Amino acid sequence: MAHAVPSRADVVIIGGGIVGCSIAYHLARIGITNVVLLERRQLTCGTTWHAAGLVPQLRATRNLTELAKYTAQLVRELEAETGQATGFRQNGSIGVALDHERLEEFKRNAAMGRAFGVEVELIGPAEIRRRYPLLAMDGIVGGIWLPKDGQTNPVDTTIALAKGARGRGVRILEGVEVQRILARNGRACGVATDSGEIRADSVVLATGMWANELARPLGVRLPLHAAEHFYVVTDVVPDLPRDLPVLRVPDEHAYVKEEAGKLLIGAFEPVAKPWGMAGIPREFCFDSLPDDEAHFMPVLEKAIVRLPVLETTGIAHWFNGPESFTPDDRYLLGETAEVRDLFVACGFNSIGIQSAGGAGKVLAQWIRDRRAPLELVDVDVRRFQPAQGTRRYLHDRTVESLGLLYAMHWPFRQYETARGMRRSPFHDRLLAAGACMGEFAGWERPNWYAAAGERPEYRYSYRRQNWFERCALECRATRDAVALYDQSSFAKFLVQGADSCAVLNRICCADVDVPAGKLVYTQWLNERGGIEADLTVTRLAEHQYLVVTSAGSHNRDLAWLREHVPPDARCTVSDLTPGLPMLGLMGPRSRELLQALSAEDLSDAAFPFASSREIEIGYAIVRASRVTYVGELGWELYVPADLALHVFERIVQAGAPMGLTMAGYHAMNACRVEKGYRHWGHDIGPDDDPLAAGLAFTVAWDKPAGFIGRDALQRLREAGKPKRRLVQLRLADEGELLYHDEPILADGRLVGTTTSGMYGHRVGASLGMGYVELPEPVTAERLATLEMTVEVGDRCVPATAQLAPFYDPKGERVRGMRQDDGGQPAPAIR
Repeated sequence: MAHAVPSRADVVIIGGGIVGCSIAYHLARIGITNVVLLERRQLTCGTTWHAAGLVPQLRATRNLTELAKYTAQLVRELEAETGQATGFRQNGSIGVALDHERLEEFKRNAAMGRAFGVEVELIGPAEIRRRYPLLAMDGIVGGIWLPKDGQTNPVDTTIALAKGARGRGVRILEGVEVQRILARNGRACGVATDSGEIRADSVVLATGMWANELARPLGVRLPLHAAEHFYVVTDVVPDLPRDLPVLRVPDEHAYVKEEAGKLLIGAFEPVAKPWGMAGIPREFCFDSLPDDEAHFMPVLEKAIVRLPVLETTGIAHWFNGPESFTPDDRYLLGETAEVRDLFVACGFNSIGIQSAGGAGKVLAQWIRDRRAPLELVDVDVRRFQPAQGTRRYLHDRTVESLGLLYAMHWPFRQYETARGMRRSPFHDRLLAAGACMGEFAGWERPNWYAAAGERPEYRYSYRRQNWFERCALECRATRDAVALYDQSSFAKFLVQGADSCAVLNRICCADVDVPAGKLVYTQWLNERGGIEADLTVTRLAEHQYLVVTSAGSHNRDLAWLREHVPPDARCTVSDLTPGLPMLGLMGPRSRELLQALSAEDLSDAAFPFASSREIEIGYAIVRASRVTYVGELGWELYVPADLALHVFERIVQAGAPMGLTMAGYHAMNACRVEKGYRHWGHDIGPDDDPLAAGLAFTVAWDKPAGFIGRDALQRLREAGKPKRRLVQLRLADEGELLYHDEPILADGRLVGTTTSGMYGHRVGASLGMGYVELPEPVTAERLATLEMTVEVGDRCVPATAQLAPFYDPKGERVRGMRQDDGGQPAPAIR
């Protein structure tokens, strides 16, 4: 039956699950009511209808936690607003630990949660038994209690959101199938349906596992894949308490919730079953998948032991339904890099119910303002590379990603599936040298190097891991001799044309109108003064620049750059990354080694810090840039791919007598934390400005044409010294290790959380960074008067906090041991 559709809307939302309805509801709440939501069959018929409906609050970052807390608040209030019951109950949740490593994870989560404003409590076996009397306590060493967690009815909640949206003027049309998304000049401009076309300023894909089918024809490969997700529902359990909290036993891969006097037992098993490789059937509607009792039985057998009441309770319903998962278990949100005005909200990894309210709210604001309302880097759809959206990659990773939700969240944990996708030309040589490879943005990168005869594999722990001493050796070699880092994964963009200088000077807060051969460290800011990118810009010629940024922000930064090139500008942007590998030669003997290879004058006078030029190594012409991310004298060497192995072999051969050591990314991270170098996405991001981040020295305040974000930054400058500031932390106990989001206390009061952490082998201490916020300006003098501590799990560890880095605070080593350069911190890049 054909349905009449309007010819025009401000926003078209595709997908009538809980997320699509939430986006419609929140658009209407901010005054955008010319919205059409299209559902191909019926609301909730895809995956929403069979979701477990859990609504926990604690997530991996502060902002994602705030969004989850908002969802709980929204669901609690929806019934009063709309008159539609949601079935929401705030009955809390308990997670139980079966070993002390899991308990340590809970302890760190609890400390983080308290810092984020979540009610959370560590509880012992006796309290666990009191709160969940059905449990067999064998092997349980402790747990975590979150009293504000809850559960809701997914269908009723979706209907309430839809009712609230309709009440404000949104049109919700069921039985209308979108056949394709319309695009023109790189922008989405509407949809073609089986009932006609609708033109729109924005199109939103909230279609879950169907999203790829609609996005691919536009050249957008969304990295999500469906997997089979299993649970069972028991018969009625006599005398079952109706206020039971949700139970999670991650070491047994299970969760349990009470529902209408029954128990629902679900699983996130270690080896999942991807589904829908040939596409999702068009007629799929309120459907389930075939039972697979053999697959689910290992989880169920453990659950029967853990909950003895199950031994005498029948199974009323076996369920298997598909849900979509992403390669990193974080959802996809925001505007795509490939097609402007096309927004996505999908790939929710079984947390769509708890995420729907917050995701809908921020995406509505994102659509209105054409920018994210807060830092959402972890879920930004642009974080992935296109190759991570290929069918085979997604199939292979989904086998693992479902189970990682309940696996141990070890520091430095590496993915085991979908490996080997992106490799530098040096890959095999590094393996032969003992490299233990990690995966980042699809790249295989050496994280550390094993000794001869040692297996290059991780043994995980929250304490010092098995590679600790190997990393120490690499750091010492970087400090005392010379180390070679494979930095090929760093993204490299060529910007050229008669207007290239003007374009970049508008985007960069630093002045890049410098002589050819000069390298500039800079940030790209948003209109609020927040840091959208952190990178270097090298002027190669009058109308030619090289932009170098981190692998993790490759796609995002490229999109930002292209977006801010005016249509009429004589300026082009090319991605050189695949064809331009890069080696970092770092350490006090790097000059000696490079001079021996090139016969060039590399003295401070001839080749000063932050300069770049072409040199010859063997038969190759190499661009050498004197810059560092490890805080030592060094050069980054950009080599054409066809000459890369030749240059590598020359360096290794010449470096052997000088003690050349292969070094990995763990050593690089340790060295950059010692030196206080910021990492975008951890220490700085869109919610952080250069003043708070201690990067004011990069800002060219008086550039004639200004720069994006200057007005906002100027207002902050005029307000005086920042009361929120990134500081360097050194723990008194070097046996404790920092990772991220540990609470920072000053005189016993919470003042911030850490952003990065690593053991500093050159200073012999456990270090971190984090933002401290005080009622007064955060200065070196004020920090010196405070008694600083950091909560590491359930331990309160004394710490020293300062603004300057703990290693080489004057930057003398970076500048070749010079003592007369004023001690300005060297650039923090990547």
